Amino acid sequence: MVTMDITKLREKFKSLYGTEGVLYTSPGRVNIIGEHTDYNGGFVLPGAIDKAMYCEIKPNGTSKVRAFALDLDESCEFGLEEADKPQQQWACYIFGVCREMAKRGKPVQGFDIVISGDVPLGAGMSSSAALESCVGFALNDQFDLKFGRMELALIGQATEHNYCGVKCGIMDQFASCNGKEGYLMQLDCRSLDFKYVPFNPKGYKVVLLNTCVTHNLAGGEYNLRRASCERVVEAIAKRHPEVKLLRDADLAMLEEVKNEVDPVDYTRAEFVIEEIQRLLDACSAMEKDDYETVGKKMYGTHEGLSKKYEVSCPELDFLNDLAKASGVTGSRVMGGGFGGCTINLVKAELYDSFVKKAIEAYEKQFGFKPKVYDVVIKDGARKL
Repeated sequence: MVTMDITKLREKFKSLYGTEGVLYTSPGRVNIIGEHTDYNGGFVLPGAIDKAMYCEIKPNGTSKVRAFALDLDESCEFGLEEADKPQQQWACYIFGVCREMAKRGKPVQGFDIVISGDVPLGAGMSSSAALESCVGFALNDQFDLKFGRMELALIGQATEHNYCGVKCGIMDQFASCNGKEGYLMQLDCRSLDFKYVPFNPKGYKVVLLNTCVTHNLAGGEYNLRRASCERVVEAIAKRHPEVKLLRDADLAMLEEVKNEVDPVDYTRAEFVIEEIQRLLDACSAMEKDDYETVGKKMYGTHEGLSKKYEVSCPELDFLNDLAKASGVTGSRVMGGGFGGCTINLVKAELYDSFVKKAIEAYEKQFGFKPKVYDVVIKDGARKL
């Protein structure tokens, strides 16, 4: 499938611009464990996957960008000054990366580009971060700008903030830029230090089940959760001034302020502090190839996200319960919640029967089928 897409990409580039460019790719990502920990200064554990964005690119010697989105069959031409922001959302990702590079003192010149990809949209695998990382990596290479991978991730994040209206954390762009086959990345969201954690679950498969629902509570509810955490930090900091983020607190400190904070805020904060520890425990288990423990931690995360953080929904809970009843090693909601996917760690011998059962039971319950995505952990942004 990917080869076919690249062939179409190459053919389109040649027909549009009468020449050949250079190919680059950057992947989407999954996060195995560590949810709603990023804005609390905690850890996340993403991995780059075998679904990616691709681009063919060539400098054109002008001050204009000529871009074509193959999957949308749309073209866009724009200049490189702040006033030249394009109308199309997909083109804003390309434009934003160019502008963020210029703000860092390394402006790019005009270029021709065709983009395409096989990261499923709306499934929580970060197609937008994959696009920013792909374009950023390509421009960095073509114009010899000498940005490091972490700086390219920050450029992608700033693109989302300043040109696409999304105040995202750093995890998605970081994973897309720094991915490594056979490894997850334990990223410290406070310091941006990270380490590779081996992920070789022999005899297991990683599969996402997409509920195909989005409950539009997400934006406002996300902000409410964030505010809950900040209020608890404020209360704890009166006794412990060194606490700046929930990452800096422990359950004993939380217990001290139990009667001073709203019970809902208390429960939210409890989830985050427990989740940070769950992630560290899961990483220790992976170092020992102990995927049974990893699976237990994933179920613990789902339970917490559903009951304490309250970001699940009936469809996600249904798939999680089904996984548990089917003997699946680990399962949880992946991403912000209120819809999207469950991520499942499934023994290879159970895989076929579990997927079949999940599709049939889900359709019977909700009237439509979930989408199934197998994922394999692969390398990050690169030239092809």
